[in-house]
Amino acid sequence: MKVIKILVVGCGNMGASHAKAYHDLDGFEIVGLVARGGSKYKLNQELGAAYPLFDSYEEALLQTSPEAVCIATYPDTHRDYAIKAFESGAHVFIEKPLAEDVASAQEVVDAAVRYNKKLVVGYILRYHPSWMKFIELSKTMGKPLVMRMNLNQQSHGYMWDVHRNLMSNLSPIVDCGVHYIDVMCQMVGAKPVRVSAIGARLTADVPDWNYNYGQLQLHFEDGSVGWYEAGWGPMVSQNAFFVKDVFGPKGSVSIVADKAGNEGKSDSVAAHTQTESLRVHYADLDMNNEFIKQDEWVDLSDEPDHQELCNREQRFFQEAIWNDLDLSTSMADAINSLHIALACDEAVKTKKMIVL
Repeated sequence: MKVIKILVVGCGNMGASHAKAYHDLDGFEIVGLVARGGSKYKLNQELGAAYPLFDSYEEALLQTSPEAVCIATYPDTHRDYAIKAFESGAHVFIEKPLAEDVASAQEVVDAAVRYNKKLVVGYILRYHPSWMKFIELSKTMGKPLVMRMNLNQQSHGYMWDVHRNLMSNLSPIVDCGVHYIDVMCQMVGAKPVRVSAIGARLTADVPDWNYNYGQLQLHFEDGSVGWYEAGWGPMVSQNAFFVKDVFGPKGSVSIVADKAGNEGKSDSVAAHTQTESLRVHYADLDMNNEFIKQDEWVDLSDEPDHQELCNREQRFFQEAIWNDLDLSTSMADAINSLHIALACDEAVKTKKMIVL
């Protein structure tokens, strides 16, 4: 298959991981690294490479003529960067969320269709075999489902810088929430009908229009409900910061990640995708109301680390380009989860339930 010449825009956490995937995988050739600050120099050094470096995205597009662009910048640039990539004839891999608002996200998808280019959004959990199993088992627990998830991060040092920068654009329940909203929608397979949410601003480091703690609640047309909680900052508790749990009439499925849930792991990007094992509980009772079945433990042999998950994302991006995969469903899902997350953000700010 033809080697794909790719330009990497944004060289921070996720950009660096995707660049490493392109550097190591057959079938990709990095033609440039773009960042406004010094992260591109650090990344070049970490890769042991001498890739061309650019401060200007537009200049990089012009000089390198890439066949694909990886956009791992802050969300306020996503719309413009993606559309410029499509206009230049390149396919796009873009980190979540797809854009700052639903209208911009739709413009990006429309541009991908108009220019007949591939658009893959970085929903990393979709490539995780353990999360696929978690979703699969949740569908066996009957309806309605109750879904409980959180990812609170006691961020400090470099990660607090990252989170403060992110919160100049969006809230934690939008940035991280799109992942888990996407998971809940897959589990339920029903239409979300309304949302509610709460939030709190716990530091002056956050813009006065934003908040660094939030919890959202989803209501689905089949009676299923789910909540997701996200808090960022040095004041966040380490207690129960990693909850991934689903139950229905027939029982429950829970991610049990002892290592990922250890002290000091809450702001570790590598720990966020760890599952380690699944606990399956059955609700069947005997005549004495005692459980008939013992809980089952599903040990997960294929447990990719964060870098391997990024590699799998990029192998899929590669396959989508080489084999002309139809990505219409995944693009619609990316818009849908962003729409729901932004409605939750509106619920926090208006203190009202939002009908979708």
